[in-house]
Amino acid sequence: MMLLQIVVGVLLAMTVVMVAAWAFGLKTRNGGWTDVFWSFGTGVLLAGAAFVATGTDTSQGRRLLIAAFMLVWGLRLGLYLAPRVAGHPEDVRYANFRQQFGKRYPVGMLFVTLPQALATGLLALSVVAAAQRPAPGLDIRDALAVLVFLAAIVGETVADAQMKRFRSDTANKGKVIETGLWAWSRHPNYFFQWLGWLAYPVMALDPSRPVSLLTLVAPAVMYGLLRYVSGVPPLEEAMLKSRGDAFRAYQKRVSVFVPLPPRKEPESV
Repeated sequence: MMLLQIVVGVLLAMTVVMVAAWAFGLKTRNGGWTDVFWSFGTGVLLAGAAFVATGTDTSQGRRLLIAAFMLVWGLRLGLYLAPRVAGHPEDVRYANFRQQFGKRYPVGMLFVTLPQALATGLLALSVVAAAQRPAPGLDIRDALAVLVFLAAIVGETVADAQMKRFRSDTANKGKVIETGLWAWSRHPNYFFQWLGWLAYPVMALDPSRPVSLLTLVAPAVMYGLLRYVSGVPPLEEAMLKSRGDAFRAYQKRVSVFVPLPPRKEPESV
């Protein structure tokens, strides 16, 4: 199938998924289900998009590999989020929307939810462009992409596990995590989630094929969303309200996104 046809199909199907997410969130009074629906829906639909992305000299093995990437990504993220949403109070981002929109919350949330379908459509551009790379067999670039993807999945899983363990200890209530990956990045889970989308340009970017530039769309979109829109800003705002000076000091020492050695505080004279 042609790239544009597949992307339009993904966009339409994901719109249906996100309308269902909106309705379910209203029924349960928990907007956090939006993230769960998006994770599972994006993973399944982009796996399907990769599988049907046939073309001249494309590799079935590569299409299956990318489909596996998307299924693993979607299942890991969805299965991590679902218990948190089901067993905890509404995420602070959606609680803020509820307060901000007031009586117009249902309509306001629809305009928060539906753009996420567009995000999935943009991600589909990279996935399909990589799946349609005109190379009949798997090669070293595919192997490198596997390494990037595995590093992302392992890193995100470790970061999530470290945070879960920290939160489960009642002695840490009101504190800021500063151990493990969280000593090097304030949002290592977001960084590794972004890193996984670099697998597609690693696999298929070729300046001699302009269409392959679309493989850069996914990492660019995910970086913008995580770093500047729905990831870092609302979470840091919430942490500043709940942790105050402790989080401000953490901000001064630790990189916001890319893991880097923590900065040392100046010694007092």
